[in-house]
Amino acid sequence: MKMKMLLFLLLLGIVGPHCTSARTHSLKYFRTGSSGVPNFPEFVAVGLVDDVQITHYDSNTKREEPKQDWMKSITDEDPQYWERESQAARSQQEIFKDDIEIAKQRFNQTGGVHIFQQMYGCDWDDETDEVKGYNNFGFDGEDFIVLDLETETWIAPRPEAVLTKLKWEDKAFMAQLKNYFTKQCPYYLKKYVNLGRSVLMRTDIPSVSLLQKSPSSPVSCHATGFYPDRAAMVWTRDGEELHHDNVDHGEILPNHDGSFQMSVDLDVSSFPAEHWDKYRCVFQLSGVKEDHVIKLGSAVIRTNRGNPLPLIIGAAVAALLLLVLLTVIGFLVYRKRNDKKTTLSAASSAELIEKLNQHSE
Repeated sequence: MKMKMLLFLLLLGIVGPHCTSARTHSLKYFRTGSSGVPNFPEFVAVGLVDDVQITHYDSNTKREEPKQDWMKSITDEDPQYWERESQAARSQQEIFKDDIEIAKQRFNQTGGVHIFQQMYGCDWDDETDEVKGYNNFGFDGEDFIVLDLETETWIAPRPEAVLTKLKWEDKAFMAQLKNYFTKQCPYYLKKYVNLGRSVLMRTDIPSVSLLQKSPSSPVSCHATGFYPDRAAMVWTRDGEELHHDNVDHGEILPNHDGSFQMSVDLDVSSFPAEHWDKYRCVFQLSGVKEDHVIKLGSAVIRTNRGNPLPLIIGAAVAALLLLVLLTVIGFLVYRKRNDKKTTLSAASSAELIEKLNQHSE
């Protein structure tokens, strides 16, 4: 993963690559130290399980806090968990402040905006029990130094990181890292997955539809309401996936209820309608064996065009409702005026009778 993407993903709240399979779980931590960035904490740290954010810390609050309700229950077994994590994050905040200054010296820079980042964690396969750890550092949007656990070495893409590589390739330090990434990290990952199983392991099947605005518009295959967001959708012709210019892949977007939606458009203007039966929209959701397949056809496409009768009926119903409403309003106005006249007439009659009585006396 390129370090230049981490800050932008962090700021957008999309801080994890969506690459976890149905049987693989991940625990990732993202730390970002900044210098010269206005209106932004100088240190931010977030934790994610299966790309779902579970923790947050920043230099303004100086507190590590849960981002999921089910993470709060971790204190049932470990009452000091959040205080301990907060202390560790505050220590990392100071370390990152020093790291930025060291990196600035290495790159012969002084003022300006500078970003120092770290992404580390582990993946765990719950079927094979295989564990993979990773630890990457970046400076100002470029890879700085990367851990290779298999060879127990550090990879320095930039000459400015060579001194760090030589310092960190200490056997004792490497042994600590290996112990963390192969034992401690997966231990906590399994604990978090167990705590959030009802959320992390759920699967919601989407509603998939074919949509088209007009005869000249592309046909959009739209899926909504699915979870998790590890999904793929493609158009195929005779079973072969289409990759040419006729296909436009949209992004996976969140819904208000926590589920997701996505669309893939197919430009049908370049081939005749009699060939439509060769095309399929295929939706694949991680953890679900069967694909959702829709055959391209005019009968299944939802569109605004077509038979005008429903529009005519709708307009007629609306006009009838308006007529009824106007009739009711007119009746109420008439009744109000009539009541007023009746009241005035009664008052005038009473006055006339009183005058006649006076004359008769």
